[in-house]
Amino acid sequence: MSKAEDSIARQVLTDPVHILAFGFGTGLAPVAPGTVGSLLGVALAWLTLELPLMAQVSIAVALSVAGIWICGSSARKLGVHDHGGIVWDEILGYLVTMAAAPAGWHWMLVGFLLFRLFDILKPWPIRWADRRVAVGVGMMLDGLRAGAYAWLCLQGLALLPWFGG
Repeated sequence: MSKAEDSIARQVLTDPVHILAFGFGTGLAPVAPGTVGSLLGVALAWLTLELPLMAQVSIAVALSVAGIWICGSSARKLGVHDHGGIVWDEILGYLVTMAAAPAGWHWMLVGFLLFRLFDILKPWPIRWADRRVAVGVGMMLDGLRAGAYAWLCLQGLALLPWFGG
């Protein structure tokens, strides 16, 4: 680990805001931190899977509102607009993807792949929001829009008779 990476890791692991923003350290992964951070979203989605849809939505909304402050505060403290290690938006984006999803591990896997695809490709307006909207809000919109795109695709796949409907 380089001195710069060691300094960031020390800063992240000693500040509660960074700990949350960096997904309890998953955002410090040297390769694909967004993908590694999204795995926390898998755990969170699994924990909320049996809850009624309104409870799932309420949790996602509350954690997203908190995420605006968490991501924005972490970015400002680091002095980086959207540090790649800030993965709170990925965690919540996957949670959105899985709202009202069909049950089964294969749906969680398909949802994960779809979410990562949209989060990496950032089709319009995802990229636009990240660049032009206030730091915390733009960062959260980035992940939430990727989650919404993935949700639409997942729900569409669930309707196909040969895929799951």
